[in-house]
Amino acid sequence: MTIRLSARVAQVKPSATIAMSMKAAELRAQGRDIISLSMGEPDFDTPEHIRAAAIKAINGGQTRYTAVDGTPSLKSAVIDKLQRDNGLEYEPSQILVSNGAKQSIYNLLQATINEGDEVLIPAPFWVSYPDMVRLADGEPVILSTTPKTDYLISPHQLEASITEATRMLMLNSPSNPTGQAYTRRQLQEIGEVLLEHPRILICSDDIYEHIWWADEPFASIGEVVPALQDRLIVVNGVSKGYAMTGWRIGYAAGPAAIIKEMRKVQGQSTSNPCSISQAAAEAALSGDQACVAEMCAAFRQRHDWLVPALNAVPGVSCIAGKGAFYVFADCTEAIEALGLADDLALAEHLLEHAGVATVPGTAFGAPGHLRLSFACGLDTLKLAVERITAALESG
Repeated sequence: MTIRLSARVAQVKPSATIAMSMKAAELRAQGRDIISLSMGEPDFDTPEHIRAAAIKAINGGQTRYTAVDGTPSLKSAVIDKLQRDNGLEYEPSQILVSNGAKQSIYNLLQATINEGDEVLIPAPFWVSYPDMVRLADGEPVILSTTPKTDYLISPHQLEASITEATRMLMLNSPSNPTGQAYTRRQLQEIGEVLLEHPRILICSDDIYEHIWWADEPFASIGEVVPALQDRLIVVNGVSKGYAMTGWRIGYAAGPAAIIKEMRKVQGQSTSNPCSISQAAAEAALSGDQACVAEMCAAFRQRHDWLVPALNAVPGVSCIAGKGAFYVFADCTEAIEALGLADDLALAEHLLEHAGVATVPGTAFGAPGHLRLSFACGLDTLKLAVERITAALESG
């Protein structure tokens, strides 16, 4: 029997970050000593007051279905957060709580993209963006960048990429995989281009907002260019900033008409997010934020050690980031020195000969690079860099 699959899903590749993490886990199960720098998952436990809120919710019987778009109290906490931290005003009809920020973005694309619509995606990009666009029958249009531009797009580049088919811009700052971020001035300049093209929606993926150490405070494009808010969808969540990856709570804020359609998509796919996780997320957003600052300080310490350490490795260079918990290392010289074909071969080489799992830059639209996560302890990072150095020096 021949099983016929959809052409849509045939275009989609498995997530490279998940694939590499699974491969590292398989090797560990075989008894190999593997250090995984492949997953973007904080090594901290979820803060105690957030866990306590979940336990209270269980004991209080909050174990039933909620509204598809989230509990009223969590939506209220999201509204308060966006006003407090970002200066953005929303009403409950403009908020959708989902099973992680990834589902928020998926819902958005399904609700707004038609066949042939173009979505502008700056590269390096989060690995899921292009494939989620394809699943919505859209066309991902990649805007390539380099270390010389800090892996950021320019207003001129944005303008030159816009066509009659352009429907959306994906904006991720701080970035996964580079850790780079746009300044307020850069956001203003990008916003001025977008103001000239009122048909273009903007998805501002702010999931790494709280992992931030740039000289100026974090700013979302809606805060800098308020005139864009009528076509801006802000996506965020609790996974990264609050060490809640497994709780699976993200949210989107945007025009009520778009959120309504996103709610329909979610209602016919997963329905509501976990009721217990929603109670925990409410405690995260509304409670003491000291835990966020403490974790961010640890991430910055790791970043400040790792960047110069990698720059001392033969054939490797990387620029300092402004947030998130990744470095994006240019390894073109190391690849050439080892006589390897590309960054995929280099990642395999390091996994086999150094016992260190990384993610090839090709998966992020930037061949010749590796993404290394520093969401792990400093001692682990030091051992990983020692192994990488030895593997590259020995060939």
